[in-house]
Amino acid sequence: MAISHRSARIASALSIGIISALALSACSGAGGGSTAGDQNSINVLMVNNPQMEDLQKLTADNFTKETGIKVNYTVLPENDVRAKISQEFSSQAGQYDVASLSNYEIPFYSANGWLAPLDDTVGKNAEFNQADILPAYTASLTGKDGKLYGEPFYGESSFMMYRKDIFDAKGLTMPEKPTWDQIADLAAKADGAAPGMKGICLRGQPGWGQIFAPLTTVVNTFGGTWFDKDWNAKVNAPEFTAATEFYTKLLRDHGEAGAAQAGFAECLNTMTQSKAAMWYDATSAAGSLEASSSPVKGKIGYAQAPVKETKSSGWLWTWSWGVQAASKKQDAAGKFIAWASSKKYEELVASKLGWAKVPSGKRTSTYQNAEFQQAAPFFAAEKTAIENTDPNNPGVQPRPAIGVQFVGIPEFADLGTTVSQGVSSAIAGQGSVADALAKGQEAAQKIGDKYKK
Repeated sequence: MAISHRSARIASALSIGIISALALSACSGAGGGSTAGDQNSINVLMVNNPQMEDLQKLTADNFTKETGIKVNYTVLPENDVRAKISQEFSSQAGQYDVASLSNYEIPFYSANGWLAPLDDTVGKNAEFNQADILPAYTASLTGKDGKLYGEPFYGESSFMMYRKDIFDAKGLTMPEKPTWDQIADLAAKADGAAPGMKGICLRGQPGWGQIFAPLTTVVNTFGGTWFDKDWNAKVNAPEFTAATEFYTKLLRDHGEAGAAQAGFAECLNTMTQSKAAMWYDATSAAGSLEASSSPVKGKIGYAQAPVKETKSSGWLWTWSWGVQAASKKQDAAGKFIAWASSKKYEELVASKLGWAKVPSGKRTSTYQNAEFQQAAPFFAAEKTAIENTDPNNPGVQPRPAIGVQFVGIPEFADLGTTVSQGVSSAIAGQGSVADALAKGQEAAQKIGDKYKK
């Protein structure tokens, strides 16, 4: 791992603007209550992505019925859940036993002692079959001490999704490995191809995990980086600036309405409602687009993440489960994770909701399953995207920390979010990219200077 900071530094960094966040109420209305004395009831804090919502619906009639363990879910939007998880785990409040964490947080959460290892409760479970988990995820969820601290619920890279029928009608062709210049040209030609349809949907919502998830991959392939190998900030460097200007202009010229407030969920709705001809985002979105209830099922084509200076540019991400070290119910929490991330759970989803809705991207056996391949026309493109992502070398220059769409240091959450606010304002026509990146450069260099010492 390229992350080499001390635990004290991590705790200090996370305290800035995160630990002080106010507790947010649960939109599910289901969880968060104290169940300290009940070993058959656990509290789970998770993001409100479609796969998690499916899990919530299937838990009582399956996991609880089989084990007697009740699961109280608190479900929040991505930006909100990050703040609440940071507050909960940094303080070790013990209110939540399990949370949806990613390969960004788990390395330094585990280094701080905020997570309980899962080797004995999940990893060594023969039925769970840890060897079936894609090696990249097992590696990214293992701490410096060699212990396993997370299990993936689903994994993803990023790719380009587009309307095959619209492209055919307009005589357009999507390359298997497009460049960003080609995408910009296609967006212009597809804009207005159907009533109310824009050329492309891209995240513009503030947040390091919202706009800067796709945008940092654009920065990478344009030759930019947040920091060079010596921790010199490069946020207002020509390459970073060119990528951000390109992204902003593409959204303003051919992007969705209200782009400055559009995140993953909004773009998913935009694509499902035929209001965009293309969408660059997480490969995990494809399951919702190909669901039996989706009005665009069978109409979507899939291509690799667009590039400019690099051979590939997809990200690597997994929403995973982590257990709070302060939890008094680690055995029950382990049983929940062993079920939620299991092959058995995937088969349950397939039987109830269809194979296209399976939380894929994490198990070798899933990609080998003929039923999944038939139901998921995106499977080959998704697998290719995940396998061709290199978190250690995502750009054209050496990096001081691991990460594709993020910099693997705790300070990045605050830094990325701060810079994103200025970029989102520029997309809304209320500021300039130059001003946003100039402020970002100043903030980034302060962080870089700490690591130089």
